[in-house]
Amino acid sequence: MKKLLSALLFSACAVLAPAGQAQTFPTKPVTLIVPLPAGGATDVLARVLAQRLQEAWGQPVVADFRPGGGTVVGTQAVARSAPDGHTLGIILSAHSANPSLRSSLPYDTLKDLAGISRIGWSVVALVAIAGFEADDMKGLLALAKKKPGEVQYASLGVGTSTHLAGELLKTAAGIDLLHIPYNGSAPAYRDLLGGRVPLAFVIMNSAQPHVKAGKLKVLGITNARRSESYPEYPTIGESVPGYEITSWFGLVAAGGTPAPLLQRISADVVKVLGAPEMRAKLAELGVDSAPLASGEFDAFIRSEMDRLGRLVRQSGAKLD
Repeated sequence: MKKLLSALLFSACAVLAPAGQAQTFPTKPVTLIVPLPAGGATDVLARVLAQRLQEAWGQPVVADFRPGGGTVVGTQAVARSAPDGHTLGIILSAHSANPSLRSSLPYDTLKDLAGISRIGWSVVALVAIAGFEADDMKGLLALAKKKPGEVQYASLGVGTSTHLAGELLKTAAGIDLLHIPYNGSAPAYRDLLGGRVPLAFVIMNSAQPHVKAGKLKVLGITNARRSESYPEYPTIGESVPGYEITSWFGLVAAGGTPAPLLQRISADVVKVLGAPEMRAKLAELGVDSAPLASGEFDAFIRSEMDRLGRLVRQSGAKLD
């Protein structure tokens, strides 16, 4: 009888423990891993989100920058962290493209990571230095066909939406551009503004100060339709029919994090993202708030893996 009672008590504790974790979370500072260098649009987004979550949780939320490997280094750190919700990670569209771009990853995208919430969408733009000889997509296409393989474009990393944007443009327009990958926006902008590379696919919001200063010009954005935030800029699809690439941000935890805890964190994040002041702040950053709860976000990640996998195969995009 004592053995039976002990077994029942153990089972009850095993069931109640995750629920208890969710109720008491967080019990210590939370680390928010950012898979790109400090200084870019993702940096600002992460710091704003960290501040709002810190206010909601009453515990410090500290951004930890782990750039490298087309977001793989930072994501690996999340995958290997304790599944207790105290280490979270920002992911980008590259998260769903990496399984198709890379023959091996140091983690299983679906098993070793658990979705918390999608954060939102951002506008990706193709920009050129002020002195570039083409002022629009029509001029760029003509130049690229005249000089195949000579016109360079920078991306924010292999596998990012900015890389796939360039590869899709090459395929859809039938042109040959030379890809120059960077490890985030800060080093890409250094070379772009320094004139060492003439073109770049970047997050529109981060480019705006340089556009307003007359140092860069926008040739087109990658959305299917003109952006409500930047209606003055044409889409690349207006010159290259069918062209479209989207860029999104999300939040994940380590795989194996108890479901009640995931749901608790997800609910808190979705609440923070839905607040009017947070939506307004994201809009200032050029991000349209579009939260999804944990299970929905996992399903979205799987659908993006399928969609971007097809794009990778069609475009022939490869690791550089």
